[in-house]
Amino acid sequence: MTSTERLIDTNGVALRVTEAGDRGAPLVVLAHGFPELAYSWRRQIPALAGAGYHVLAPDQRGYGGSSRPDAVGDYTIAALCGDIAGLLDHAGADRAAIVGHDWGAVVAWTFPLLHPDRVGAVAGLSLPPIPRPPVPPTEIWRKRFGEHFFYILYFQQPGVADADLGGDVRATLRRLIGGSAHGAAWLARPGAQGWVSGMPEPQALPEWLTEEEFEHYVAEFSRTGFTGGLNWYRNYERNWDLTAHPPATTITAPALYIAGTADPVQSFTPTDRVRDVVRGGYREVMIEGAGHWLQQERPDEVNTALIGFLSGLNLR
Repeated sequence: MTSTERLIDTNGVALRVTEAGDRGAPLVVLAHGFPELAYSWRRQIPALAGAGYHVLAPDQRGYGGSSRPDAVGDYTIAALCGDIAGLLDHAGADRAAIVGHDWGAVVAWTFPLLHPDRVGAVAGLSLPPIPRPPVPPTEIWRKRFGEHFFYILYFQQPGVADADLGGDVRATLRRLIGGSAHGAAWLARPGAQGWVSGMPEPQALPEWLTEEEFEHYVAEFSRTGFTGGLNWYRNYERNWDLTAHPPATTITAPALYIAGTADPVQSFTPTDRVRDVVRGGYREVMIEGAGHWLQQERPDEVNTALIGFLSGLNLR
């Protein structure tokens, strides 16, 4: 199944979107995480299109070939969900299945709260649905981690992580994406020169990532830098305010959570309060031994779970 790339204007930005499948078929939107691209769904796009779905996978705002607004406040969860809603409008779809990984999963789980009438199903990879906390998440993390390093708090100050990650893009991506099949490098303490310098230098890429695939990421982030993606992390307090009184307080659409048992992100994203958020049908799939880069590391298992979940659902 072939795919095409084009720019789509939506919500005040232009998104570079990979598209496959027939327009008018049930729509599936794939939202990537950090530091990734629509390219991260390269093994899901043809599988979903082949199963009869119209697939749109954007480089989300701040990434790749899409617009990269300068202001941190242009990367709120309301803006990110508005971008997805605009893609539905462009496709002529009243509703869609929203599938997200990592930060894209935050978008996927929030979209049904902000746009409840436009969701036929929702799936999150590596990050479960989590209820809005009583205080902004950054306050919780500062209290929990104290003087200990936590990468999301490190990302908060504009310019610092940007320079650290952008100083040597190939080394950064080799450590973040290729340095550990399980993504454990994310929990490393910063070295003398910065966070990435404190991570071990990998001897080789993981078996699920070829040199050619890796170089695609290097070329894109060498051109764009990391600031756009980092700005997503700098809106936690704004997002907390924006989601205080959403149009819907719970998700009633069918929901799927997929995660790897070796993903370190699970250590601070518990699933014990899923039912505070999801009131409709909910399915959980744990992939034994899989790490954080789930849809790239275990594409066959992810594709089977996604297609099995979506099969028979009314996405229109």
